[in-house]
Amino acid sequence: MTDTSATPLHYAQIDWDEQGRPHSRQYDDIYFSKEQSLAETQHVFIDQNDLHQRFAAMADGQCLVIGETGFGTGLNFFCAWRVFAECAPAGARLHFVSVEKYPLTRADLTRALALWPELAPYSAPLLAQYVAVHEGFQQFVFEQGRVTLTLMIGDALEQLPQLDAAVDAWFLDGFAPAKNPDMWTPELFAQIGRLSAPGATLGTFTSTGWVRRGLGAVGFKVKRIPGIGKKWEISRGLFLGWPEDQPQPPSPPWYQRPAPLSGPRQALVIGAGLAGCSTAASLAARGWQVTLLERHAAPAREASGNPQGVLYLKLSAHGTALSRFILSGYGYTRRVLEALPRGRDWDDCGVLQLAFDDKEEQRQARLAEAFPAELLQRLDRAQAQAQAGVALASGGLFYPEGGWVHPPALCEWQARQPNVRLLTHHEVLELRKVEGLWQAWDGERLLASAPLVVLAGAADIHRFAPCAALPLKRIRGQISRLPMTDASQALATVVCAEGYVAPPRLGEHTLGASFDFHSTEVTPTVAEHVSNLGLLDEISPDLAERLGAAGLDPQALQGRAAFRCTSPDYLPMVGPLADRQRFAEAYALLAKDARQVPDVACPWVEGLYVNSGHGSRGLITAPLSGELIAAWVSGGPLPVPLAVAQACHPNRFMLRELIRGKR
Repeated sequence: MTDTSATPLHYAQIDWDEQGRPHSRQYDDIYFSKEQSLAETQHVFIDQNDLHQRFAAMADGQCLVIGETGFGTGLNFFCAWRVFAECAPAGARLHFVSVEKYPLTRADLTRALALWPELAPYSAPLLAQYVAVHEGFQQFVFEQGRVTLTLMIGDALEQLPQLDAAVDAWFLDGFAPAKNPDMWTPELFAQIGRLSAPGATLGTFTSTGWVRRGLGAVGFKVKRIPGIGKKWEISRGLFLGWPEDQPQPPSPPWYQRPAPLSGPRQALVIGAGLAGCSTAASLAARGWQVTLLERHAAPAREASGNPQGVLYLKLSAHGTALSRFILSGYGYTRRVLEALPRGRDWDDCGVLQLAFDDKEEQRQARLAEAFPAELLQRLDRAQAQAQAGVALASGGLFYPEGGWVHPPALCEWQARQPNVRLLTHHEVLELRKVEGLWQAWDGERLLASAPLVVLAGAADIHRFAPCAALPLKRIRGQISRLPMTDASQALATVVCAEGYVAPPRLGEHTLGASFDFHSTEVTPTVAEHVSNLGLLDEISPDLAERLGAAGLDPQALQGRAAFRCTSPDYLPMVGPLADRQRFAEAYALLAKDARQVPDVACPWVEGLYVNSGHGSRGLITAPLSGELIAAWVSGGPLPVPLAVAQACHPNRFMLRELIRGKR
């Protein structure tokens, strides 16, 4: 699989014709016919996939997945959403997955969609969330989870092989084969076949013979039918099944999806920090009744409780799994934050990462070459000072879409979502599996039970036997709260070096944070306040002076300490978990030959999932991880590339131990 996650994103290059229609310079073609575009979408995609009837026949809790090649202006998505809204029962869901090599800028998308005011109830919500749209998988959620859009930014032949989904209906759009021959290939058709659910349908505007034959070769029965307007003929297809004479390579069983859970759609989520609240909200959006158990008096009382956290991207120019996850999670979190009050609960003031030494300067130079200016910009010292509003020792990388967040506000908002019941002062000390239900006990008292349990309590998930051996470690961090001064209000953006300092929120700046791998104390210490003040002086002596740092008494400073939780490879642990002993027995062959893929079903701990190990990146990785858990549980399209989901899978550590002969 080609990894293009670090390829610079190029937006669509648009010209506008005399009728106000967008015209692609890349493909020398119009996006749609102004006169008949809605009728064409209706005939080619809606009708050929029988969506009116299929939406109307959906059961409560059922999700229909539509796959599309060529998102363009989103016209097909909005039309499908409108039909879904008109026909589907209230408890049904729509998940639309689309790939687009050259996304429109927000300004161009706004201009194009203005041609269709009748679609405003559907296009306006997308425009409101159309921020931080970067390379790779980007997840959008509408109508409190009833409608989901997974937009894959990049070449279809590079993105579709990374998709894990079962598609019920295909919209094969995009520019015509004559204009875009690189897309309409046997490799594309193979991916469409691979991703198709039994009985999947398709509609496409092209009736070209080699396209029909290519789709037939991967299991579709395709026929030509009369078109509409200038499209004399179009095609529709029905998936009969992948050809038996073309076996697909087996996927590793330890990463395959567990069987769907039987019983009521009820879940327990243990821990109401960022990971737990995000998981609860994502499950609830898919119709699960979620009981969120928290041992403290309110959500976000531990590592998620700092007054200001930073939307900070530590990326790699080499497209690592972590870097790809961060890029997708960054966009998702930014879109979620649009639901919260800006200024009080979050602020997109930008984040400036200083080039504080030669090594960091070189790293930033590589990143600036690998990523587009919409994501990050390399600033010299004068430019950085102008952006920050204070004097600095160096330039650095500026992330214009970043900023700070008040994590408790995000957690509280997620915990208030429909279908979530928050139970505070409920500390789960033991889990028992009784007659297919997970029971949460605090000793002698049964707190709650459900077929599904998600452990989201950071390193405390070790107290539960299935997770006892997971290699999670705790890292103490302390922040200091500095009173704002008239002069310090000049700070206009978050500035990071070895530590960070944020613009004021409610009259205070947040400064930090320390890293301590040994201390187990949660009481803030004077020594770490002193250390944090040292970090401030390294970031900006000018800002330290504006804050009067030299005259501050460290013993009088306010702050808080908490424990981050991280894994050895710094990726979170997100997904279902296998039984450790039975896993070692089932896959013992791997200790002798790691290239083998034994045809043995994974011995899952049925109904148990984990969401932990987010370290200092929880604001970026935890919300999207909630979506990933919900996709695993509900059988929906994964919101990240399959390779990234596997890199975050809890089973990876048992697998590595087995291969290295440590079991």
